[in-house]
Amino acid sequence: MNHNLFPGFIGLSAALFAIGAVGVLVRRNPIVVFMCIELMLNAGNLALIAFGRFTHTMDGQVFALIVITVAASEVVVGLALITGVFRSGRGLDVDELSEMRE
Repeated sequence: MNHNLFPGFIGLSAALFAIGAVGVLVRRNPIVVFMCIELMLNAGNLALIAFGRFTHTMDGQVFALIVITVAASEVVVGLALITGVFRSGRGLDVDELSEMRE
């Protein structure tokens, strides 16, 4: 990896993470919140891989694979919860879903 490109990848990762964080804080739809969380996780993956390439190790790729695995399981559980809430007839507003009472 060209060392001149390293700050660009880290800057892109920081920008993607910031966009995801703003989306999590601003949006109320749980599907959009999950998409923003995935964007933040992918920004972290980009940073991990960039640091791994910068140090000439495979550590970044290994950690990114672990993050992808955790993200996939998080999405499965989250979508199951959202589907259950939607089927119960409740609205899909994150502020209203902060407590899982009926």
